[in-house]
Amino acid sequence: MRSTVKRRPRRIIARSSTEALADRSDNRKRRSGRILVGTASWTDPGFVADWYPQQMPATRRLAWYAEHFRLVEVNSTFYAVPPALRVRNWCDQVPADFVFDIKLHRLLSRHSTPIRYLPRGLRSLAGAGDKATLSPKLEAALVEVILEALEPAAAAGKLGALLLQLSPSFGPKKHSLSELDQLAHLLAGQRLAVELRNRDWLTEDRRDQTFDYFRRHQIAWVTVDAPPGDHFMIMPAADVVTEPRLAYLRAHGRNRRGYVSGRSVPERFDYDYSDVELKEIAGRAEQLARLAIDTHIIFNNNKGAYAPDAAARFQKLLSDRRSAN
Repeated sequence: MRSTVKRRPRRIIARSSTEALADRSDNRKRRSGRILVGTASWTDPGFVADWYPQQMPATRRLAWYAEHFRLVEVNSTFYAVPPALRVRNWCDQVPADFVFDIKLHRLLSRHSTPIRYLPRGLRSLAGAGDKATLSPKLEAALVEVILEALEPAAAAGKLGALLLQLSPSFGPKKHSLSELDQLAHLLAGQRLAVELRNRDWLTEDRRDQTFDYFRRHQIAWVTVDAPPGDHFMIMPAADVVTEPRLAYLRAHGRNRRGYVSGRSVPERFDYDYSDVELKEIAGRAEQLARLAIDTHIIFNNNKGAYAPDAAARFQKLLSDRRSAN
């Protein structure tokens, strides 16, 4: 078996229809950037039950999804690295301007990871026991395997952001953002977006250092729409653009009890956005788009059809606001 450890991962830079704007990103008078809207996953069981047409074959769902949205955040990549052939198949089912944001593997996100979730060729690097230990060598090897798998999307111009959704346990009391240095280096040239999920990173005495780290490493800050409250897992809204190529907002819903204590996805994200709340998020998205080339808005309120319904209403709202202006 060919080793995937010794070589440095290849750089894959996603092409996009807005790439030409990059050289002018410092022009403050330019028009607002592009806003893309989608959902977290297209295969969520709630979507299948309540949104897709009844009896629609699973093989038709992505193409049907792409008739409604031009962006999706792939969730399955959090659990396993997909074969490149599968990624190519995804790309073949969607229009040329469709974009896949990819959630990075759970081990890179500092989540507890059973070794069986790693590609077979990397399991020998994961240490003893049932849970993988993230070493620099394993991290580099895993990143290389991921980038190789995503080559078809990059070649097709359909690779968007690589989303690192860190564990809530990754907080400043026990961790340092410098622990992400190697990953940021390995993914240099990619549009890396990071969602911190411990609000201690944004205390008054630490927030400037946090944003400075993101800017220095050209990482897109992921802002959120989340429930009110000061629980350590509830991030406050911080609409900051740290990487001019990309702004990223994830809408988790505003169900505080479910978000903090829910045990399943439908329990945690059980929230149906009102039109008034979507107008609030639209205002935030438009502000972000004045500072970034691309702004990605992902609805993650995944219970039933809540997320695709909110995303569709949100798209229409943005369209109506543009027409009015």
